[in-house]
Amino acid sequence: MKVLVDTSVWSLALRRPRNSPIAPEQQATVHALTDLVRDGRAVLIGAIRQELLCGIKTQGQFEALRDSLIAFEDVELSRPVYESAAQAFNTCRTNGVQGSNTDFLICAASIHHQLPIFSLDGDFAMYQRWLPIRIYAP
Repeated sequence: MKVLVDTSVWSLALRRPRNSPIAPEQQATVHALTDLVRDGRAVLIGAIRQELLCGIKTQGQFEALRDSLIAFEDVELSRPVYESAAQAFNTCRTNGVQGSNTDFLICAASIHHQLPIFSLDGDFAMYQRWLPIRIYAP
């Protein structure tokens, strides 16, 4: 089963300084991502790729990260996925839950392609109350 990996997980693994210490639970997250990558199960969407590449300070760092991400499949997003993202936004907002357009696009891609979401962002647990998304728990 493929897993839709959110920006928060990729960032922890790829955007932090190489020698910076991380907490045990963060190490477990990086190991879980490593396992998904090794098994060819990690996927993303274009919006996540964009978020990861935004804010990179140097062209060399940008190119290195971009080149690292080339190996990962982008989940195809058709018109119905974007429409579902808008509906997810409306459903959650009606029920008092706010979120970003990117988060709801991730939810819609997850639902449409039947992919669990691997994220460190607790907002997905709130969305799960109103949307039929699955959270990946390594």
